[in-house]
Amino acid sequence: MEKAKNTLLLLLTSMIWGSAFVAQRTGMEHVGPFTFQVARCFLGALSLLPILFWQKKRQGARFVVPSLKASLLCGLVLLIACSTQQIGLVSTSASKAGFIGSLYIVVVPVICFFLKQRTPRKVWVSVALSVAGLFLISGLLGGTGGVQTGDLWVLASAFFYGVHILVVARFAPHVNGVALSAAQFLVAGLCTIPLVLLFEEPAWADIVDARWGILYTGILSSGVGYTLQIIAQSRVPSTLASLVLSLESVFSLLAGMIVLGESLHGTEWIGCALVLAAVIISQLPEKRRV
Repeated sequence: MEKAKNTLLLLLTSMIWGSAFVAQRTGMEHVGPFTFQVARCFLGALSLLPILFWQKKRQGARFVVPSLKASLLCGLVLLIACSTQQIGLVSTSASKAGFIGSLYIVVVPVICFFLKQRTPRKVWVSVALSVAGLFLISGLLGGTGGVQTGDLWVLASAFFYGVHILVVARFAPHVNGVALSAAQFLVAGLCTIPLVLLFEEPAWADIVDARWGILYTGILSSGVGYTLQIIAQSRVPSTLASLVLSLESVFSLLAGMIVLGESLHGTEWIGCALVLAAVIISQLPEKRRV
């Protein structure tokens, strides 16, 4: 019963994260990607404060605050990952972005291979499937518009989200996870402000118009989603947790079709299925050697 309850919490998390692509897309109808990101990151950090106060009171001396080095490294990599994704969503659909962005799960073991760490064979199967899937999603085969600039930006974000996972994994075991998350959101938000001043001219009225997208991604996607993940993932086997969270791409597709009226063509559907298969295979447990 406990396992089923926490699996449902992870499913809710994947729904929140998947539908956040729609919120990002609609929010940027009113503001630029950097303005959206600043608002989202600051709101994300603020939404975690109540959890931090509660944990501090509960854990006392065991509450370990992340160092400046950890906060800066995680925040700067998150800045690049979020920025490339936000820029990509300006010119690609939420449906495609969800599947392309989910490839960060495949990217992590590939990066580990180049760091001379052991990489299972299933990862290379996943890489082959994801490449084939991306080719079909691009529309090149079906003549549905070809590769969009936004697709490439989102693909770049998948790489940097993979790097972000490895950086967080380096520091997270030694500090409070929620505190590290809040710190990285704060760093990412602060470091995005110069980009806003350089490339955009935000107006308060436009930010107000984008409020629902900002509130959704800042509070639900960042604050609630991260908290649910922490609560549920600690009580569910990691393989099952990864598989459930990989459904984020499916929910982005459904949200894009229902809310934004987006649609996919025949070969793009096959491409999405291949990418989802790649993500799932990459998370399957390895057979133990006898």
